[in-house]
Amino acid sequence: MSYVKKILPKVSVLHSIESFKDPRPSIMQRFSDGKALRKKVSLREQGIYITKKNRLDPISILEKQAATRIQSLMPIRYGRMIQSPFNFYRGSAAIMAQDLANQPTTNITVQLCGDMHVSNFGLFGTAEHRLVFGINDFDETLPGSWEWDLKRLVASAIIACESIGGNSATSKELVYLISSEYQKKMAHYAKMPFVDIANEYILENDIRKNFSKAHQKKLDLFLKATKGESNIGVLEEFTKIVGKNRKIINAPPLIEHFSKNFKGTPSIDLINKALLSYSSTLLEDREILFKRYSLKDFARKVSGIGSVGTNCMLLYFVGDNQKDPLFLQYKEAQQSVLSPYLGESIYSNQGRRVVAGQRLLQGAPDSFLNYGGVEYEIDKTQGFYIRQLRDLNGGISFGPDGVSLENFSDYASLFGWALALGHARSGDAAMIAGYCGESKQLDAALYSFAKSYAVQNKSDYKVFCKAVQTGRIKIAKKNCFK
Repeated sequence: MSYVKKILPKVSVLHSIESFKDPRPSIMQRFSDGKALRKKVSLREQGIYITKKNRLDPISILEKQAATRIQSLMPIRYGRMIQSPFNFYRGSAAIMAQDLANQPTTNITVQLCGDMHVSNFGLFGTAEHRLVFGINDFDETLPGSWEWDLKRLVASAIIACESIGGNSATSKELVYLISSEYQKKMAHYAKMPFVDIANEYILENDIRKNFSKAHQKKLDLFLKATKGESNIGVLEEFTKIVGKNRKIINAPPLIEHFSKNFKGTPSIDLINKALLSYSSTLLEDREILFKRYSLKDFARKVSGIGSVGTNCMLLYFVGDNQKDPLFLQYKEAQQSVLSPYLGESIYSNQGRRVVAGQRLLQGAPDSFLNYGGVEYEIDKTQGFYIRQLRDLNGGISFGPDGVSLENFSDYASLFGWALALGHARSGDAAMIAGYCGESKQLDAALYSFAKSYAVQNKSDYKVFCKAVQTGRIKIAKKNCFK
């Protein structure tokens, strides 16, 4: 006992508390600091689209991005992009990244989605199987200033609106709804306890309250379809009995099995190494759950627009019997398109970057979301992440069966809300709220920016179409566009 007394300093409880006192300024001080940033970057300046003098050719950016992808799949990506200016926009996050880097910014850091647009939202199930609304895709996520996401989102609203026949009045309404809801929710989150923000979700009842009475029936159909998404549904859609076993159905070039060997290594060995890496960093309860399933089949699956050309797979597992299937999606993770402008991720494994960003922004990832790495050649390790393919998951589409001009406004405020929630989880809501204020100034500025960028996107789209016409860009047959 005497020895202990000699070596341990006498520290009072009060002194210990003072040593760990939080140096963070108060909410009001941070709100004021945010407001003061308007002197550095005015709200009006946020509406001015500044074109870089030596702006890189958009085709060169796409070609550079394609250099690290599977070349045989690139015509599918380009074929999907050429369908409309909106589809082009969805596939051109790398092009807009250089433009966003040239705009004035407050430098209030949040976890950026990195590829924020109106089709990047949807309904999904939490680990507890609650249906919530939120951001859907995080391949380009990286820390950066909040304006980058919001500006890309409002520009996409105008471009999408025009793609389904909307006019300038409708476009303006949509941008104002997104912007004002972002401001309103951010001001609300600025006063909320951090734990409450972490546990905040846009639930089914919230979605319903957001929709007008005239559109409730269409919402019901969307909710019903999403609730019907399950592993059993995937089983029936993507597999069939082959002899004594059930296999994934080949539908080349969108779904097809790999050759038995990849550069001299059996493909199944690479898959097993990848799954071992993935499972080794799962939390104990998730690891036990995952190891109860056995891999039965795997195949490459081409999906989306922006990620086409990266190595994506459909993995089919079975539990105790055929009535207990599990479908996971493997996605190669490459460097974020924002990295050349915002710096490298703190994570060397790009799959870990995506998973960390999703957990911060979405707040309710599925039980199987995790990352790994697999060495397929000496000194060449591919980072990847895995998530469930389809389980209470309903993405948003535009057109007759999805978002229309009639119900676009119902969704618009949900977009602003979901983005504000993601940013509040990862950044300083009080500072952002202080900067944004409560007036219509930011709404007007963002509408001005969005209009200008929609013009830029049209111009880039024309350049893209010309590159296709001249043969510089090759596109696939139409049956690959779905």
